[in-house]
Amino acid sequence: MDKPNKNQFARAALRGRRSIAVALLSVCGAAAWAQTPAPAIPPSWAQGRTAAQEGMNLSPHPPGMMALDASDIPTASLMAPPGFKVELWASGAPNARSMAFGSKGTLFVGTRFVGNVYAIVDKGGKREVKTIAKGLYRPNGVAFKDGSLYVAELSRILRYDDIENHLDNPPAPVVVLDGLPKDEAHGWKYLTLGPDGNLYFQIGSPGNIVIPPYTHATINRFNLKTNKLEVVAMGVRNSVGMDFHPVTKELWFTNNARDWVTDDLPNDTLQRVTHKGAHFGFPFCHQGDLPDPEFGGGRDCAQFDQPSAKLGPHVAALGMRFYTGSMFPASYKGSVFIAEHGSWNRSKKTGYQVVNVPVGPDGKAGQPQPFLTGWLKGEDFWGRPADVQTMADGSMLVSDDVAGAIFRVSAVK
Repeated sequence: MDKPNKNQFARAALRGRRSIAVALLSVCGAAAWAQTPAPAIPPSWAQGRTAAQEGMNLSPHPPGMMALDASDIPTASLMAPPGFKVELWASGAPNARSMAFGSKGTLFVGTRFVGNVYAIVDKGGKREVKTIAKGLYRPNGVAFKDGSLYVAELSRILRYDDIENHLDNPPAPVVVLDGLPKDEAHGWKYLTLGPDGNLYFQIGSPGNIVIPPYTHATINRFNLKTNKLEVVAMGVRNSVGMDFHPVTKELWFTNNARDWVTDDLPNDTLQRVTHKGAHFGFPFCHQGDLPDPEFGGGRDCAQFDQPSAKLGPHVAALGMRFYTGSMFPASYKGSVFIAEHGSWNRSKKTGYQVVNVPVGPDGKAGQPQPFLTGWLKGEDFWGRPADVQTMADGSMLVSDDVAGAIFRVSAVK
C-alpha cells in the first residue's frame, strides 16, 4: 500500500474540521431552537385581533362569582320609562343568568361560572333562593316541561323530575343528551322549550372568527320523544337568547357578532328563522351587509338570511322574550325585550341595558329603544343584565349575573 502524502493528510484534516463545524452548528441550532418557545396560541377571544388592536388593552370582563348584598345593590339607579316601577325582587343568587318558570311559580335560574342552579320561591311576599344543584359545568340553560326541569351544561342536557315537589331534596338528574361539543368558547348553552314540545339550544362558534365545524355555529332542536337531534339554523356565531313568536310560532334569537373589526362594527342582531335551512352568514358576513375582513372575500351578503334588527356594536345581546303579558301598555304587546349584557371589545362601553324592539303584525321589527338603564355609569358598571322573563301577572323579571340579583319591572296605574 502506498503511503499517504502530505496533500492527502491536509485534505483529510480539512474534511474533519468541516464535519466538526457542521456538527457544532447543528448542536447550536438545536439548542437555540429548544430555547426559543413556540409562538403562543392566542385565546379564542383574541382571534382576529390585529397588531394595532393588541395595544388597546381590551379583554373580556371577569365574571360575577359573588352576589352583592341587597343593601349594596343600587336598585334606585335603574331607570324605566314613565309609568313603570323597578324593584329588587330577589338577591343572593351568584352569577344568576337564564331563567324559566315552573308550573307552580318557582323561578329556576342557571349560571355560567359558579356551577349552581337556583330555585326562587315566594314566601309571604319575600323570595327565598334555594340552591338545587351544585358542581355542574356551565349550567347556563334552563327549561321546564311537564313537571321536569331541564338544565343544559356545556356538553350535555340533564333532567330533574318532579322538581317543584322536591326543592329541598332534589332528585338525581337523568342525562337526556350527552356528547355535545366541549369547546369553551361560546360553549355554554341557552335552552328553551318550543311550541312543538322540543328543546332548542345553540352550539356557538369555537372561536371569535374561525371557519367552524359543521357541528358548530348552529341552533339545534332535540326531540324529547324520539331523541332525534337536528339543525334548525346555521351561520349563527353565538346566540344566548331565543324565543318563539306568540302568533306565528317562528323562532327568533339574538346573535353576538364577531369582535375586533372596529368600535362600531359589526352590530349584534335580532334574527328570525323563516324557513328550513336558514343560514345567517357567519363567518363570511356579519349584520347582514358586512363581509368579514378575513373570510368574506368573494361573498355576497345578500345570499344569507338577513337580520330583523341591528342592535348595536358589541352590546352582547343575550336573553330575549316576546312580551305576552297584559300589565304593560298595549304598545308593548308582542314586542321583544332583550338583555344587553354590555361590551368589552369597544373603547367606550355600550349596552348594559334592557332594550325593547317593536314587532309589527307583519313580523317586521323596528328600531331598538332603551327600556331599562342605569347599570353603566360613565365607563364603570355595577351589574350586567343577562335574561328577561315575563311573570304571570304581566310584570317582567331581569336577571343580573354580576349583582347576583333579579329585578322586577311593573307598570304603575
